[in-house]
Amino acid sequence: MDLLREYFKGDKLAATLGMTIERIEPGAAVVTMPLAECHQNGLGSAHGGALFSLADFCFAVASNSHGRVAVAINCTISFHRGIRSGVLTATAREIHCGATIAAYIVEITDEQHKSIATFQGQVFRTQNTIEAVLAERKAAGQEKDPD
Repeated sequence: MDLLREYFKGDKLAATLGMTIERIEPGAAVVTMPLAECHQNGLGSAHGGALFSLADFCFAVASNSHGRVAVAINCTISFHRGIRSGVLTATAREIHCGATIAAYIVEITDEQHKSIATFQGQVFRTQNTIEAVLAERKAAGQEKDPD
């Protein structure tokens, strides 16, 4: 799972939004995000885009946890309640994993474990491996900086 953590260091949006991978297991993940001013919509609540981004990142971690690069092909989200502050937790679980298609559910909860949103997503599982992508990144970095 260390390879996966290294792989997701490349996710600049997750870093910018303050997301932290708390746990990775095959087909599952937990990601947290403390709400800040940058996450607010015009009403002062967490922006739907911030909630979607949290769920999507957790979905990405879970769906790539088998070591193959997986890319989203369909996602939906339902918002259950607004929230203004605190730490959100996204928990992803795999509900199907086939040769090329996998499906996941992500629950976003607040610190009191109240449901904030539910996300469903499907991925296409490519033949590329996380290990190969990391090797490519390293090679590209070495080409740009020969030191």
